[in-house]
Amino acid sequence: MMKNIQLNIRLKEGNPEAYKDLFKQIFPRMLVYCRLFVHDQAQSNDLVQECFIKLWEKHAIIKPFKSVENLLFVMLRNKCLNFIRDQKIHNRVKDPDSLGEDELQYLYQLDFTGHEEASLKKKLSESIQESIEKLPKKRKKIFINSKIKGKKNQDIAKELNISVKTVEKQIHLAKKQIRKEISIKYPLWFLIIDMLLI
Repeated sequence: MMKNIQLNIRLKEGNPEAYKDLFKQIFPRMLVYCRLFVHDQAQSNDLVQECFIKLWEKHAIIKPFKSVENLLFVMLRNKCLNFIRDQKIHNRVKDPDSLGEDELQYLYQLDFTGHEEASLKKKLSESIQESIEKLPKKRKKIFINSKIKGKKNQDIAKELNISVKTVEKQIHLAKKQIRKEISIKYPLWFLIIDMLLI
């Protein structure tokens, strides 16, 4: 908490190094969030960078005891909404009206902070857990040992008396099955899913 307050004070003062630190910490997650709704990589990068530029220009409004991270995600959320609206008007991308109600709701909720973040994480966790439970017994055991228990592939192979290549193949197939099931249910979550399954 104190570390965040100190960073916020430096940001408020317009300290360039503070902005570099913040950028390194939060840019990857902001880009993932933006890509959920803006599928063009270059455009997503531009929108995220515009948020940092705006924060730099308006650094005097920063309050040390308030979350700058939350402020940035709100900025980005609004930029995403405006971008979708503008693209709808010009008929250049998929009509946002075709998005499911749940998916549109996530656009408003996905700030990655506070109560909404916990709700999203819970839904993701539950969906992934359900998919893991559906894996074949051996594949499930290998996947859990690797991705949940954090065991090395060599150790898993030795424990199950199989080759390392078999372990790698089973992990790949497990990821593929989990990704497919969740993507069918929540099409716009594919980037977050990939990050979670690394």
